[in-house]
Amino acid sequence: MQLVFASSNKNKIFELQSMLPKTITIVSLESIGCLEDIPETSETIEGNAIQKANYITEKYGCDCFADDTGLEVHSLNGAPGVYSARYAGEQRNANDNMTKLLDALLDKEDRKAQFKTVIALNLNGKQYLFTGIAGGEITLKKTGNQGFGYDPIFQPDGYQETFAELSLDIKNKISHRGKATQKLIRFLKTNK
Repeated sequence: MQLVFASSNKNKIFELQSMLPKTITIVSLESIGCLEDIPETSETIEGNAIQKANYITEKYGCDCFADDTGLEVHSLNGAPGVYSARYAGEQRNANDNMTKLLDALLDKEDRKAQFKTVIALNLNGKQYLFTGIAGGEITLKKTGNQGFGYDPIFQPDGYQETFAELSLDIKNKISHRGKATQKLIRFLKTNK
């Protein structure tokens, strides 16, 4: 089975393809001729995932899936949330985003946070949503060089390491994206 993944984030594509069984191949946006930025204007993580999946299905006529992820920090009332990628500005720079978040938490004792991923799958004229959540806390400083985004400052529950210090295998099992993707895979295996 081939599915278009409505993302141009090469890190996400690599991470997701490594989780999928060999029977499911991700087709890139570039492969279908989609070179434009897909709009993400919803106020919710679910809404952005749905918006991206619908954009590809409506414009290119493809079965596809799209995801959106946000980091929700308890003491910041859920921020950066839907604005996680652009938290420090439209340049979408991970280091700038982490620095801004660490600065926002300087005087906060409560560093609890969660990553939330929602995958919207458009398949055979129907839409399905899969959600994954990984709880943890924001560390005091950046540690590790694996992963991407906020991984160097997110320590998942039950671990002493950040996502950026964990192997891809472990991260894929416990992460928000991993959990949502496992739900997607189970669905695809039973609904071929």
